[in-house]
Amino acid sequence: MKKLLLWGLFFVGLLWALASFGGLATNGKYDSIAIDFREDLTAGQIESQIKSIDSQYNLSLKFNSEFSQRDHVYVLKGDAALLAVLRKSELGKLTESIEPNYIYAIPPLADAPEQSANLVGQLPEKSGQSPISKLTPNDPLYARQWNLRDLNIETAWEKTKGEGVIVAVIDTGVSQVDDLKGTKFVKGYDFVNDRENAADDNGHGTHVAGTIAQTTNNGFGVAGIAYEAKIMPLKVLSSFGGGTVADIAEAIRFAADNGADVINMSLGGGGESSLMKESIDYAYQKGVVIIAAAGNSNSNSAGYPARYPRAIGVSATAPNGNKAFYSNYGAGVDIAAPGGETRGENGENPDGGILQNTINPKTGESIFMPFQGTSMASPHVAGVAALIKASGVKQPEAVLNILKQSSRKVKDDGLNYFGAGHLDAAAATNLAVGQLGWQDFFRWLRDNGYLNPRFWLDGGAVALIPKILMVLGSYLIALLMRRFSPFRWNWSFNNGLVMGSAGLFAFRGLYIFDLPQWPFRALGSSLPELGSFASGTSALNPIFASVLVPIALVLLFTGHRDWKWFAIGSTIGVAACLAVSAATSTEVMWLGEGFAAQAFLGVNALLCISIAHLSLKTEANRV
Repeated sequence: MKKLLLWGLFFVGLLWALASFGGLATNGKYDSIAIDFREDLTAGQIESQIKSIDSQYNLSLKFNSEFSQRDHVYVLKGDAALLAVLRKSELGKLTESIEPNYIYAIPPLADAPEQSANLVGQLPEKSGQSPISKLTPNDPLYARQWNLRDLNIETAWEKTKGEGVIVAVIDTGVSQVDDLKGTKFVKGYDFVNDRENAADDNGHGTHVAGTIAQTTNNGFGVAGIAYEAKIMPLKVLSSFGGGTVADIAEAIRFAADNGADVINMSLGGGGESSLMKESIDYAYQKGVVIIAAAGNSNSNSAGYPARYPRAIGVSATAPNGNKAFYSNYGAGVDIAAPGGETRGENGENPDGGILQNTINPKTGESIFMPFQGTSMASPHVAGVAALIKASGVKQPEAVLNILKQSSRKVKDDGLNYFGAGHLDAAAATNLAVGQLGWQDFFRWLRDNGYLNPRFWLDGGAVALIPKILMVLGSYLIALLMRRFSPFRWNWSFNNGLVMGSAGLFAFRGLYIFDLPQWPFRALGSSLPELGSFASGTSALNPIFASVLVPIALVLLFTGHRDWKWFAIGSTIGVAACLAVSAATSTEVMWLGEGFAAQAFLGVNALLCISIAHLSLKTEANRV
């Protein structure tokens, strides 16, 4: 009964921790309310209801924009108190949703011209130089675009350059600066000022558009990923970088209705919106690939809209391939792409940013500027998605599968820094056109670690083999010890073997959207892994991965009738865990994964067996 009570309390605590996690759904900011009337209502019914609301609350409802009439979306100024009143009123029966009109924005810490001193300079003179090869563009600043080389973009250009694809940039607008003059544009819209001209007054959207389709091979400036694609500029963010969910949702529908193949949203915030989710689902059903930035708060969860199931959430990498210090990670991240680091933990580094042509909002002049942020990572994925679409792959699910399958996998990514892995344009286009030759195939195997024998032992397709060996090893050691020091095999001893050797390892990889991962990682960790589960690394902490914890447990529970058997069982389990870890060259913090680490783990495994043997002999003598 005591055991059941203890386990019951443990799971109640776990469930409480999960239930009390609010996620981002309630963290948004707003100063207006969006009302989405049912589609089956007539204009007369809606007008009557609006008059009733206006007279009762002295409010003024209005269409969000000229495109709102078809979808019956209205907005009004209001706060949480008014929202609660409207939801409880008769209005609820006539609407699909009454919700906060959340304000989303450029993710904090993303560079903007007025915020950064890392000015590359004014427009360079036209070069006119010839390409180094048929793959290398003649843009003079291309040499500084480490991010494009990181994608293996030149190999991708052998297959396609994005011709025929339309990419909608939902952002601060796009201005046709000098290095976008050769890029094709289609009609867009400014949802902030309700006009067709979607010019940029911030610089962020123009920079994003440049990464996707900067004019390339024009002997001037920099290059873009899918430079033969067309840009659809949709302004939803003001000059200050903020905009409402209603505007963003309408921009998504506008893009889907006007031929966009890909949507990029380098924006986000807290606050889940059914209005936006419906718009994303609508675009997805029309074959549009939706891509969004994960956010820049270094949080263990992507922001909205990246978190929505049908949006591809993108985290950011630094020039060295590590997670950029600012990038969000965890739930909602599907893939990683270059986001750059121009400043931060290691000081100023202009060359570490993502360099594109944009505007200086103070003067309106065209400048080349390195930015950093998941805002910069997202358009890399949008550009590669355009290349995939141009290769003939049309459905969003198929595009996402190609992005994931072709990504460069990261072996040790317990906290989901990188999603499926690092974006690889060359592998993606090869996979998309179905022309993956033998050389390409073996290179893909090599780059993803499949040709490394260790991949198949610790982190690959059969990563559970070491765990199974740990559990079986603990039972084998226990059976051998039982021959020399007979003891009664009970529930506590059995649980000790499991928790000491492999833990409930199935929980370690469990992922439930919008819930924190640490409780599952804790449940799925064995005793030696508890010292490093929070950091998301497979490297063992030498304090926990040693005889110290088993000794402490044995000393603590020696006199207890049941828990002493848990202590002995876990000591045997730890011995098996350390032995298998030594055999598979598992990394140990501060020792690496060479001989020193193996010797450390092996010696401590023998010490654990000795402690367990002495404990069993002591118990036998007592009997």
